[in-house]
Formats: sequence, C-alpha cells, structure tokens
Amino acid sequence: MLEVPVYLITGFLESGKTTFIKDVLASPDFADGEKTLLILCEEGEEEYDEKEYSRHNIEIVTVDKEEDLTPEYLERFHKYYKPYRVFVEFNGMWDSNRFVQNALPRRWELVQTITIVDGSTFEMYLTNMRSLLSNIFMQTEMVIFNRCSLEMDLNKFRRTVKALNQQAMLAFEDENGNQLELGKEQPPYDLNADIIEVEDTDYGLLFLDMSDTPERYEGKTIRFKGKVMIPRRFPENCFIPGRNAMTCCANDIRFIGYICKSKNVAKLKQKQWVEVTAQVKYEYAREYGGEGPILYAKHLKAVNPPAEDLVYFN
Repeated sequence: MLEVPVYLITGFLESGKTTFIKDVLASPDFADGEKTLLILCEEGEEEYDEKEYSRHNIEIVTVDKEEDLTPEYLERFHKYYKPYRVFVEFNGMWDSNRFVQNALPRRWELVQTITIVDGSTFEMYLTNMRSLLSNIFMQTEMVIFNRCSLEMDLNKFRRTVKALNQQAMLAFEDENGNQLELGKEQPPYDLNADIIEVEDTDYGLLFLDMSDTPERYEGKTIRFKGKVMIPRRFPENCFIPGRNAMTCCANDIRFIGYICKSKNVAKLKQKQWVEVTAQVKYEYAREYGGEGPILYAKHLKAVNPPAEDLVYFN
C-alpha cells in the first residue's frame, strides 16, 4: 500500500502559515483534485473557506489539544477521509519532535517540514522564546522568513538557523512575498591570505561559512585553535579539532568541528588544545552523510586554551 505523504508546516501564531498553505494548495502541483486532508492545530486571523475547499476535495479538521495527536487518533482520520496527502498546520507552542517521532499513524510518512517565520517579530521571539525556536529549527528542512526588509540583519537570522541546523534551506521574502537575495556575508578574516588566520572569537563564523560557501575554502590553508576530540570507531589518523558552541541558550551547548586528517593523531590527547594549520578539501565522509570539509593537517602545535572556551555565531 502506498504511503501517505505528510507536509508539516510549523511556526508561531500569525507567522503566515495559513497564507503559505493556501498558496501551496492553489499551486499546480497540489490543485489536482486528489483527496487532501488539512489538519489545523491552531486558529489564526486568516481563515479557510471550508465549503470551497471541500468542493476541491480538500477536507479540513481541527485538533485542539496536543495530547490528541496520537497514531490512534490520526488513524481515525485516515480511515474516514482516506487522504492522498496530508498537510498539518502545527501549533508553534507544541513539540514538533514529539509529533514526528510518536504521532504519525501507519502508512503516513513525513516528507517535508517547513517553518514560517515573521521577520518583523523574529528578534522578539529570539529574545523571549529562544529555546522554543531552537526546537523548531532543529526539526525543519526549510525556513521561510516573510515580512522582511533589507534593513533587517538577515544574515543574523541565517546564522541563527544554521547554527542549529546546517542542512536547513532558507528563503527571505518582503511584505509582498517577493524574494530577497542576501549577498554573501564577508567573514572577519582575510580569505585571500596565504594562510587564513582565524581568531578564537571567529571560529563559529568559520564553521558556518565553510559549510555554506565551500568555494571560498576549497584548497585554501587555514589556521585556528581547537580542542581535540577523537570519537570512538573514528577512521584511523583522523580527529576533530573544534570548539564548544552555544547554539541557542546556556542549556544548549554542543561541540562543533570538522574532520581533520593527520599522521600525528596517536600523539594527541582527548580535550587538549592545538593550533591547527591545515588545507581544506571537500570530500565525501560517512560521518557527514555526504560531502563536507576535510582538513589535511600541515602542522599541529600544542597551545594553551583560549580565554573563552565557548564560541558564538554572531
């Protein structure tokens, strides 16, 4: 039996989720007459015309309580409506990870998670609800910032998301829904130097930029301080020189870094600090699940820890 594709649309109240879903359902890819089930988990100012949607074979149901989102409950929707596809307009205050991991019934398959963010209120949510934003961004595949202007610090928006989820795609739209193009942010170090010297405070920016713009670093030599981590069952002669990073709040600190190859790994100790001088190449690595930066060490030197262990992404 064919799986039923589920599209999860997340974001806080009044972020523009309803407008986005309306546009998607009206597009040629989805306005095909196939039975579509739209599950609403909150009510905003924008409303759906249920009678009109029903004429187009789109049925709308409402779920008021997060605890109702169980496989058994949603299975009843499946049996009654027999949907070809499902859209879920999720409540931004609910746990999307719990929904994805535990709520989908048999034969329903999550195929895409998209997060809608109101750019005009993003800074406020970032200040007051950072942990909730963190949970949302870590689970999403695409983030669409709407109601933006070029006067906003859109690169800060991008860094905030990428620090939590490097794989997430981002799009920025103005008040009229027109796409805004971000120019490439210039890092605070010299990309044209023979050796790109990265200050301790700039490591977070290096980590993001190496992932986002590989053309800047392919074949280049970089130098930075990092803490040694040698994971179990790691490839021979490989380690990770990296840093502890605060991705959203004091309770969310993780180690970040890229694979480094060196013949001197056996001489290194866990958690010691080293200055790494290495050439950057982009190659497939099983640990990345695809292609990513591989550092080929030219020189490793033991050094003292930096004054501040944590790095940030601004």
